[in-house]
Amino acid sequence: MKRLLILATVSAALMTSGCITLIDADGDDSWHGNNAQPFDAAREECDDRTESRDAFIVCMAEKGWTRS
Repeated sequence: MKRLLILATVSAALMTSGCITLIDADGDDSWHGNNAQPFDAAREECDDRTESRDAFIVCMAEKGWTRS
């Protein structure tokens, strides 16, 4: 029974690991990430490193996040 529980947990983790994440960052625009770095950490780092919106978007893309 313990093996079945472990197998189910691992299977669920693997099945959801490839899912696309959608986060509404500022109301109008949405960010999409596929196998991306955690959103909050990526946003904070890019916010610290960049000064323009275009540079911020490029930085986020480098971390696996794109805007739609």
